[in-house]
Amino acid sequence: MLKNLKFTILFLTLTALFLVPAARAAEIPTLKVGYIFTTHHTPFMVAATKGEAFKSMGVYLRPLIAKDRYELVADGKPIANFQLIVAKSGTETASLFARNQLDLAMASVTAMMSGIDKGTPIKILSPLQTEGMGLVVPRESSLKDWNSFLAYVKKAKKPVKVGYHSPTSAPKIVLEGSLKFSGIRVTSDPTNMSAQVLLVDLKETTNMVPALASKQVEAIVGPSPFPEVAVSRGVGKIIVNLRDLPPKGYWYDFPCCVTAASELTIAKHPDIVQKFVELIAKTNVWCNKHRIEAGTLTAEWIGLPGDTARTSQLVYLPKFTKNWMHNADKYLTILNSMGNFTGRLKGKTIQEVKPVLFDMRFIDNVKL
Repeated sequence: MLKNLKFTILFLTLTALFLVPAARAAEIPTLKVGYIFTTHHTPFMVAATKGEAFKSMGVYLRPLIAKDRYELVADGKPIANFQLIVAKSGTETASLFARNQLDLAMASVTAMMSGIDKGTPIKILSPLQTEGMGLVVPRESSLKDWNSFLAYVKKAKKPVKVGYHSPTSAPKIVLEGSLKFSGIRVTSDPTNMSAQVLLVDLKETTNMVPALASKQVEAIVGPSPFPEVAVSRGVGKIIVNLRDLPPKGYWYDFPCCVTAASELTIAKHPDIVQKFVELIAKTNVWCNKHRIEAGTLTAEWIGLPGDTARTSQLVYLPKFTKNWMHNADKYLTILNSMGNFTGRLKGKTIQEVKPVLFDMRFIDNVKL
């Protein structure tokens, strides 16, 4: 009898140990969070890596399975489980949102604009960074700057192929806008032999350096760290940072990546969205103050040589600024002039579509 009683107590104790975490897990929603292997998303990777070291912020990530699952902890209590999803590009991120396969994500502002234009129910929540985009040519190329690149394009007997990773990416749009401003005929149609530059969709960031190395394209344009990776691997050289493209001063502090959420997630879990935005904003501040450590952590996460991330010129923004909004309006103008918008953003200014593009309640509530 006593033996049976001890067994029963042991069984109930073990059952309780398993059921309590399971019950807690059932109470905490699991959200799918998308990001891309780019230094532009450094704040999220840093927050995941630093974990409880950020406890003093009041919100942090606790790893469950490294690089895969995390608890979002706020005010000492777990409020959500995050399942990480690695996307290939901002375009893919917008598509995942459209298929209800993401709840929260980081991606280029232009990709989110394009998704919203098509009717995808998402909102931009906060900025991530500006800068960090470059034009790269083969290491052995005689080209050394923008002017020599333009001269080469004008003399070429067939369209010069320039690869990019996503049709809605900021680097592709900035380059295309600057080429057209410089009077260069640009196309994405490989049969258009009257064009001077053929923009080639390489589908994802990881294809850019191999495409340059294999001579599939004559140049690549992309976000950090891929220009720096091309240099570190002896494949290419950066001939111009996109902020320096013409017209002079036009591309300075141009918005690139942002955080975003599905409208359904915002409606169902506003408290989680608020803490996610707070985490990113506070980590942005930390990254600006600890650039070398942030770059090192990101390089380790992505699997890059340390110097490729540490040399990054990225500027992390904790809040939206007037300059950010002004330049986001330029994106709208450029994309409309290219005929990219056919829906909700067609012919609109940033002021006209702010409620369509943004939900600023969360970032406005963050105290830094």
